[in-house]
Amino acid sequence: MKAIYKRELKSYFNGMTGPIFIAFVLLMIGIYMVVYNFNGLYPNFEYVLSAVSFIYMLGVPVLTMRSVAEEKHSKTDQLLYSLPMSVTDIVMAKYFAMITVLFIPCAVASFYPLILCSFGKVHLLPAYATLLAFFLLGAALIAIGMFISSLTESQVIAAVISIGVLVLINFMSGLSTLVSDSASVSLTGVIIAAIVIALVIHTMIKNTVVTVSAAAVISAGAIIVYIIDSSLFEGLVPNILSAFALFDRLTIFTNGMFDLTAVVLYVSVIALFVYFTVQSMEKKRWN
Repeated sequence: MKAIYKRELKSYFNGMTGPIFIAFVLLMIGIYMVVYNFNGLYPNFEYVLSAVSFIYMLGVPVLTMRSVAEEKHSKTDQLLYSLPMSVTDIVMAKYFAMITVLFIPCAVASFYPLILCSFGKVHLLPAYATLLAFFLLGAALIAIGMFISSLTESQVIAAVISIGVLVLINFMSGLSTLVSDSASVSLTGVIIAAIVIALVIHTMIKNTVVTVSAAAVISAGAIIVYIIDSSLFEGLVPNILSAFALFDRLTIFTNGMFDLTAVVLYVSVIALFVYFTVQSMEKKRWN
């Protein structure tokens, strides 16, 4: 695992991916720091982190697009499968390498509140709590991007899909206000989600029978529950969309509150999509 981690981390700095990602994050933080803290005279560094969170929509796909897709395209994944280690170790090594690249600009940014202290009083606790949430948000989005990369052999396709998914996540809260609270709309949303899940499963295992069966079982179960008690579906889709508005959770920290539920959500998303990536690579291994 350690050897793969070093190999992956080195690959990010042998090329321009790692330096460009780090420079881009620090550049945007620096620009917004000038706008908010020096020109706007706000003593809140957390406002800067909340404002620049949009950079993940562009930076994360660039970082994750090659993580698995390149291995599949160049067929070097066959070499990885032959190593005396589990697929979980391989995935975790790749993930930790990307997390290390993300950690570098966050570590540099951790000195910024201390620099601001020389110009006046700065709220350090909210600043560092928001920095932690900012890092966890990036880590969660990297896990999502890595999973998407495991579904295709094309880096371009992985990057495009990742950008689309992250943009959707960014606007998740706004979308939730546009969706009706009615039970019938939520039932339709569940069925659509079942079809999407089935398509993802099909991408992973290439088995049409299992794919159709998964969509049918989830849809049939939802319809049966709807017939028994339709009130359970009222407001279901808007609530789910709001719960997974990962970017919006960061704004809670800017209000001076440490949101433990947001931390649990970020960690849960990381664990879930790392697991999905492992399963995706496992299916590829046996296919």
